[in-house]
Amino acid sequence: MTRKQKRISIIGGLAVVLGLATTLVLVALRDQIVFFYTPTEMHEKAVAAGTPVRLGGLVKVGTWHKNGQDNDFVVTDGKSEMTVSYVGILPDLFREGQGVVAEGSIGTNGAFTASNIMAKHDENYIPKGIVDELKARGEWKPDDPAGSLKALSGG
Repeated sequence: MTRKQKRISIIGGLAVVLGLATTLVLVALRDQIVFFYTPTEMHEKAVAAGTPVRLGGLVKVGTWHKNGQDNDFVVTDGKSEMTVSYVGILPDLFREGQGVVAEGSIGTNGAFTASNIMAKHDENYIPKGIVDELKARGEWKPDDPAGSLKALSGG
């Protein structure tokens, strides 16, 4: 075996090992990866029913209905809306007109059922997708993010 053939066989062996390692990591993470979508992206990408996702946006003012531990509200990004159902106790910071991330999945009927709700914990925090959407619409006011959010959520 010539020196060139040895180098090629070593490089080929390393490529096979690297490919196998990458495949194993991706298979191991497959069930752990949860993608983040805005309501508009949820509609555009036609996320399959039962796929775990995170839905982020603002709770539309006047849409939160509570009956015991059953909660229904609308999450909006200013362009599209999605109704979310959640059974359980909501975080103390959950309010209409505020940012929220709902973790769950879309059912076969098209309704989003959340298994976990994360309310914003910092009044200056706005999900990046929402900021991008506000900037694209020309409604982003960096000096007054709360004003931008109120305009977006209809409040």
